[in-house]
Amino acid sequence: MSQMTADVVICGAGIAGVTTAYELVVKRGLRNVVLVDPLPPLTLTSDKSFEGYRNWWPGPDDSMVSLMNRSIDLLEKLLQEAPGRLHMNRSGYLFATADPEKAGQMIASAEESTRLGAGPLRIYQGEASDPTYIPTRDHDVFDAPTGADIFLSQKLIRQYFPFLTDRAIATVHARRCGWFGAQQFGMYMLEQAREHGAQVVEGKVDDIILQAGHVSAVKVSTTGGTLTISTPVLVDAAGPMQADVARMIGVELPVFSELHFKVTITDHLRVVPRDMPLLIWQDPVRLPWTDEERAMLAESEDTRWLVEELPAGVHGRPEGAGDSDILLMQYPYHTPPVDTTFPIVQDSEHPEIVLRGLATVIPALSTYLGQMPKPFVDGGYYTRTRENRPLVGPLPVAGAFIFGGIGGFGMQVANGAAELLAAHITGESLPHYAPAFRLERYADPAYQQLLEHWGATGQI
Repeated sequence: MSQMTADVVICGAGIAGVTTAYELVVKRGLRNVVLVDPLPPLTLTSDKSFEGYRNWWPGPDDSMVSLMNRSIDLLEKLLQEAPGRLHMNRSGYLFATADPEKAGQMIASAEESTRLGAGPLRIYQGEASDPTYIPTRDHDVFDAPTGADIFLSQKLIRQYFPFLTDRAIATVHARRCGWFGAQQFGMYMLEQAREHGAQVVEGKVDDIILQAGHVSAVKVSTTGGTLTISTPVLVDAAGPMQADVARMIGVELPVFSELHFKVTITDHLRVVPRDMPLLIWQDPVRLPWTDEERAMLAESEDTRWLVEELPAGVHGRPEGAGDSDILLMQYPYHTPPVDTTFPIVQDSEHPEIVLRGLATVIPALSTYLGQMPKPFVDGGYYTRTRENRPLVGPLPVAGAFIFGGIGGFGMQVANGAAELLAAHITGESLPHYAPAFRLERYADPAYQQLLEHWGATGQI
């Protein structure tokens, strides 16, 4: 049995663990920080991200908007630090609907996000183009608009977003949003942390030792045997395994996991414009089938659901710069809570369902329905809380901290949440939004009452 000592042990070397190490070591000068993970860094779920980011979040307070604004600030600082290596755009998120009732809900949601600090609204209802609207192609990251542009004119929607179905009657183009090379950002921060003294241990945390109710050591299984790391501070950043790690110290986390898949195809006919924002369709869809296909699918109970109405939320975006013809697609049409097991089993029919769903919104994609380009599919677990807010802060065991509940938005929130967690660990002053993400919020009867009437969670 070998031994070592660390000031902080971080369980998990995904984006949560890596950004925490970066904040502690690079930004605050700690040197003896150890990341522990049985897999190479950023490979379990962090590399399965859709890589979007947004400050466009619902309430009921400004905590999520404030945290995301701060996280985007930090991403932009990294981009300025290494612009030749890191990629980030400000193409925005485009929410669209063909339903008048949903259009009203989208406007109300946009007004809420604006009140919470996401930026101003600009509403376009006329028939003529408006020079105050700045299309994606006319700006970069640092001179992009904030807030959102709302289009309530079908003529203008067709003019600015010609790829969209003619059924669309309202769109919200949220502007402090886009996507970034999340894996590259993560690797850059990991390299910086290592250069400043952080270590990575390849192994599995088997036990957390407490003395007088305080974290004392962590036992790790490695290929060379058992390693005991003496430490006064443990960070649970274990992604899909965060609840298992917390149970080692007798803490139950209010999280559950969903399985989400990302589908990648080559858009070799280039039917999707390369400057298209990340498109999210807000309405339920019915998949396009021929009459013969529909009749055949309806015959079996196992496939009948494919001809019925499927939920809202299909989304997609272009990927890559220059001559890239890659299209990313995702559709969470069936995401019940599941146990986290590996390897992840994929549904062979999933890529076609996602493509058909997106083709109802981007009609030109129907060109590929007869012969779908060979898809690449990868998936990961969204481990999240009921209200879809992260867990960042101390656990009810001295020396233990949590960075979890970030499934579905982990890459984009990681920098801001890691800064917040580092402030908890080092005893610095905390931002106003810190209490919104602490575990003990669930012990507050008023918060429990709020949960019962929460409303929108911002999950896409």
